[in-house]
Amino acid sequence: MVKWIVLALVLSALVLLVAVVRPVLSRLPQLQRAVMTLRRQQAAVESLQAHAMTLDPQLARLQEQAQTAAQRVAVIQAKRHG
Repeated sequence: MVKWIVLALVLSALVLLVAVVRPVLSRLPQLQRAVMTLRRQQAAVESLQAHAMTLDPQLARLQEQAQTAAQRVAVIQAKRHG
């Protein structure tokens, strides 16, 4: 009699386990696609970050050139008006 009770408990636990695991397993392909999408996006972000880091010194040089040009324009305008 105890064997049947233990067997029923084990079987009911297995059925419960299958019932809980089945939805998760059915979503695995969808989750894998989401992971692949996130990895592609991460690679794109890393590429953009690297590109932005190469542009940063160029931007600093351009800002310096613009500042120098503005100073030269100011000197030229001062000579014309003064």
